[in-house]
Amino acid sequence: MSETNHTLDLSTKITNDLTIQNPVMMASGTFGHGAEYASLFDLGQLGGVVTKTITFHSRAGNAPPRTAETPSGMLNSIGLTNPGIDGFISEKVPPLAALNTCRVVSIAGTSDEEFAEMARRFNDLEGVDALELNISSPNMKDGGMLFGCVEKSAHDVTKAVKAVSKLPIIVKLTPNVTDITAIAKAVEDGGADGIALINTLLGMAVDVNTRRPILGNITGGLSGPAIKPVALALTWKVVDTVSIPVIGMGGITTARDALEFLIIGASAVQVGTATFVHPGAALEVIDGIADYCKTNGMANLSELIGSLQSPQSH
Repeated sequence: MSETNHTLDLSTKITNDLTIQNPVMMASGTFGHGAEYASLFDLGQLGGVVTKTITFHSRAGNAPPRTAETPSGMLNSIGLTNPGIDGFISEKVPPLAALNTCRVVSIAGTSDEEFAEMARRFNDLEGVDALELNISSPNMKDGGMLFGCVEKSAHDVTKAVKAVSKLPIIVKLTPNVTDITAIAKAVEDGGADGIALINTLLGMAVDVNTRRPILGNITGGLSGPAIKPVALALTWKVVDTVSIPVIGMGGITTARDALEFLIIGASAVQVGTATFVHPGAALEVIDGIADYCKTNGMANLSELIGSLQSPQSH
C-alpha cells in the first residue's frame, strides 16, 4: 500500500463513539475470524475487520455444495459455520485482539435473550471494539431472518442487546424486506449506534442437466458486483432516514464502487466477495479513496461523505 498524504484525514465514525482510521472494513463471512489473512498483508492498514457470524452453540453449517458462481456474483449457503461463543472466545479472540485495527464481532441468536446473553459475554473481553448484530442472514433455518424482517422484532432485539452491552452496537440489515427504511428506523429507535447494509439478496441456481438445485440448501445469499446498484439505492434510502452512522456494502470491488457509497452518505464501507478474487482488494480501495480525495483537494473524508449533488435537469 502506498504512503498516503499526511495532511489527508481518512478517519470516520462508524458509531457516534467509535472512530476508525479509514472507511474500509472487511465484511463478515468473507474474512474468517479476523486474523486469518494476517500473513498476506498488514491488517493494521484496514479501517476494521468484522468476524464471521458467531452463534451461541457451534454450527456445522448447511449441506454442500455451499457456493455457486453466478453472472457478476456468487451464491453462498454456508449456514453460519462457527465454533460457538465458547470456542470463539477461547480460540479466536486472542489473535483477533492482537490486530492493530478496529475489531467488530458479528453475532446471531435465536431469541432476544440469546442475543443479549451473547452480547453480555463480550463486555469485559479485551480486543473487541463493537458488535454487529446479524439479524439478516438468509441462511438460518431457525428463525434468525425474522428479526430483520419485522419492525417490532428488529427493534426489540436491538433494545435487548443495548440493555446489557457495554460495546457500540451496529445492526446489519437484510434487503429481503418490503421497506428497509422502516426496519432501519426501528433499530435506531431500539438504540442502535450504527447500521450496516446490505446483507445478501436471496437467490437460487438450478442445474438444468440434473434438474436439481445447485446449492445443497436450495437457496442462498447473492453477493458480488451484481448487487451493487441495489445496495447503493437501499443505503441511500437508509442514510436519508436515520441520524446514526451507516456502513454501506454490497458488490464493492474497486475504489470507485466505495466512493459511490461514501458520496451518498455512508460513513464507511465493507468489502466482501471481492476478497475471494483478490485478497488485497481492500488495500487498493483505500489507496483509491485517498487518491480521489487528494485529486479533488479534500483534506478530510468528511468533505466527501454525503456530497451527492442533485440530478442534472434536462
